[in-house]
Amino acid sequence: MLVLLGILVVVAGFVARINPLLVILAAALVTGVCAAVVPGASLPALWQAAVATLAAFGDAFNDNRYFHVVWLILPVIGLLERAGLQDRARMLIGKVRAASAGRLLLAYLFLRQITSALGLTSLGGHPQMVRPLVAPMAEGAAEIEAGGALPERARHRIRGMSAATDNIGLFFGEDIFIAIGSIILMVGFLEQAGIIVEPLQLSVWAIPTAIAAFLIHGARLLMFDREVRQMTAEPATEAETGR
Repeated sequence: MLVLLGILVVVAGFVARINPLLVILAAALVTGVCAAVVPGASLPALWQAAVATLAAFGDAFNDNRYFHVVWLILPVIGLLERAGLQDRARMLIGKVRAASAGRLLLAYLFLRQITSALGLTSLGGHPQMVRPLVAPMAEGAAEIEAGGALPERARHRIRGMSAATDNIGLFFGEDIFIAIGSIILMVGFLEQAGIIVEPLQLSVWAIPTAIAAFLIHGARLLMFDREVRQMTAEPATEAETGR
């Protein structure tokens, strides 16, 4: 029963909004030490249990260190943003006069679906593509079209649509790739229900769905330009009416 105290530590830590990593570490230590509490257990034995728990954490991290290498990209992106990556992205798209927020996101949707269908799901994503590159470029295209700075409402709307475009491109593109986890999950679930299907069959049937998603969201993106123009015109209209 004492080992269940670790759950209380997790609940208390999350309620107090303490750093999740510290909460999990504290809960693991409490669980490990409580598991060593037996009649006659000495203080050195409890200390050894705490050390063994920390050692288990270290072994797990060491065994899976290659998995965590992908997270190293996050501080790299942070440094690039600090060095002006978003400003450079805005300047780059500003040189393309025919670009607009909707057209740029439409091109990104196409690339995201194609790369996801080929299994390259990590080429996009919110932290590594949307925040540092796609959203600033879409904002820059809208600023060029509007001839000045965007109102905050339009700016946040463009950022939201950029994130949604990444989600839609990934969700409907990755199902075409035969070795993706969602395909394997569906095959296993259907097999438990007595329905035997091959992964290739699910991938083939995902193609029309992906095409439909591209057409529907692509139409939304083309209409999105008009919505942005209306939002950028609102402050001028209010100024003209003297509000």
